[in-house]
Amino acid sequence: MKQLQDKVAVVTGGAGGIGKAIAAGYVREGAKVVIADISLELAKATAAEIGAEAMSLNVTDLASISALVKNTVAAFGSIDILVNNAAVFDMGPILEVSEKSYDFIFGVNTKGLFFTLQAVAKQMVAQGNGGKIINLASQAGRRGEALVSVYCASKAAVISLTQSAGLALIKNKINVNGIAPGVVDTPMWAEVDALFAKYENRPLGEKKRLVGEAVPFGRMGLPDDHVGAAIFLASASSDFVVAQTLNVDGGNWMS
Repeated sequence: MKQLQDKVAVVTGGAGGIGKAIAAGYVREGAKVVIADISLELAKATAAEIGAEAMSLNVTDLASISALVKNTVAAFGSIDILVNNAAVFDMGPILEVSEKSYDFIFGVNTKGLFFTLQAVAKQMVAQGNGGKIINLASQAGRRGEALVSVYCASKAAVISLTQSAGLALIKNKINVNGIAPGVVDTPMWAEVDALFAKYENRPLGEKKRLVGEAVPFGRMGLPDDHVGAAIFLASASSDFVVAQTLNVDGGNWMS
């Protein structure tokens, strides 16, 4: 039997990158998957490709989060799994970080993640059957970086929220855990590389090459590298795993 047979899973930011890979993995394991993304057009394309359902979600809008929960339950009857994957990135010298950039990063990565978790957890508590919530953190949340202060802080907050929510919700048989990817080869890395090129006076492509070479495994991560951990944390195999954030980074960080 497939590990997630007939479970209902919501993957935020699931139209591309790691979210898409996890959503596809869940479909293969028998789950009914909702791709929830700020771009409904991209979500529909991904859903059609992998055999999922697409719904619109803006994690900075509590009404949008509420609508996602309501519409998912109306369509499938429950929510058993949440993957809190939606996130944004920005960087810059600490003396130049703007309030707009700070609010944007924390608004999506931390506040948006928390209130999506809260809304889905309320639904899971009402259902009475427990559930699995998986928050996407980052190796950036394990340490500071001179040019990435706010993003690092937002992901450190995700790790802390995962611990607190995990302790609070396990009494309801809701397991809250996290995954901390390292450097992952997604389209977003073109933007990251360009920012490093700007602030570190590097040629385009150099930073991406260097960080890939620095991974003990020998390369940057790929979205598919995170699927196994996401399936494990969503399945009955992880029932005794509570409030943990699993590093999936090719050995980049040990904690």
